[in-house]
Amino acid sequence: MRNLQNRTPGNTQGIDVSRYQGNIDWAKVKANGMTFVFIKATEGRTYIDPNFQKNVNGALTAGMMVGTYHFFRGTTVEIARAEAAHYANTLNQIGGAKALQLPPVMDYENNPGNLSKAQMNTVAKAFLTELQRLTGVKPIIYTGNSFASNFDASLGSYDLWVARYSTTRVPDAQPAWKRWTFWQYTDSGKVNGISGNVDMNEFEGTAAQLRVRYAAATPNPNPTNPTEPSNPTNPGNPTTPSNPNPPTVPPKGGEPMTAEEKAAFDALKAQVDRLQARQQMEVPAWAKAAVDAALAYDAKNPLFSIDNGASYDFYRFITVMHRRGMFKK
Repeated sequence: MRNLQNRTPGNTQGIDVSRYQGNIDWAKVKANGMTFVFIKATEGRTYIDPNFQKNVNGALTAGMMVGTYHFFRGTTVEIARAEAAHYANTLNQIGGAKALQLPPVMDYENNPGNLSKAQMNTVAKAFLTELQRLTGVKPIIYTGNSFASNFDASLGSYDLWVARYSTTRVPDAQPAWKRWTFWQYTDSGKVNGISGNVDMNEFEGTAAQLRVRYAAATPNPNPTNPTEPSNPTNPGNPTTPSNPNPPTVPPKGGEPMTAEEKAAFDALKAQVDRLQARQQMEVPAWAKAAVDAALAYDAKNPLFSIDNGASYDFYRFITVMHRRGMFKK
C-alpha cells in the first residue's frame, strides 16, 4: 500500500490537550518549542471540556497558535447538525472560531452506531457543512490511520490530521487523502509545563507556513468580504497578537474613570501602541468598521490615532476587540 508523506526536519511541532492534562504551564510549553495546540472543546451534543476556556486563554497568552476540536458521536444527520451547533455555540464563548489562529476540528475516530461507510460519510458531511455554516471557517478532520479508510474522496477537500503512533511507519494513503496536514505521531510525549504524557503533533511545514495557511480564517466583521487577507506587508509574521483579550473591559466613553478603569484603559492602550508601532499600512477594508467603532468609542480619550497608518497586527487586534463588543457604548 502506498504511504502518505514522511515527517520532515524543520516541520513545526505542537500538541493537543484536554482536561486529562490537568493544569498546564503554557509559558513552559511554548518555551519547550511547541508552536501550536489543538484544545478539546466539546463532545457529543452537550459535553464541554471543563478546562476548555482556561486552556484557550493560557495558550493564547503564551503566544501559541490555537485551534480546538470536537469529539464526534453523531449517528444521524440530525444529531450531526446538533453536535455542530453545540460546538459552534461553545466556541462563541471565546469569541468564535475566527478568534483563533487554527480552524475547528471534527474528531471522528470510532463508529458507535455501527454505521455503514456510506452512512458515516453522510453524517460527517452533515457535521462539517453545518459547522462551517455556523462559524464561517472550513474545518479540519482528525482521525486514525486505519479509521481514515472509511472516508470517501468527497471529504478530501478537508485538511487531514491523522494519528499514527510510530517512529518508523508512515500513515497509509487513503481514498480521501494523499497527504496529511498534521500528523499525531505519539500519545506519550513529554513537554515541559505538562505533567504526564501528552499527544505530539507535527505540521507539514514551518510555523510561518502554518500561520499563512489558515490566515483566511482570521476575524472579519464585514459580511461583504468574508475572508481577511493574509498579512500583505509581512506574510507569515509570527508576531500576530497572541492574546486578543485586554486585561478587562475599558471604561465606557465619556464617563469619569475609576482608578481600576484607568489602569485597564492604560494597559489596553499600551498594547495598542505596541502593535501600532510595527510596520505600517493603510486601514484594510476588513478592519474599517472595527477601527471606526474604536475611534468613536471615547472621543475625549482616544485609544489611538491612525494618521500615519498602523500595522496588520494592530488592525487584527482591533477587529477582534470589535467582534467581542468591546467598543459598544
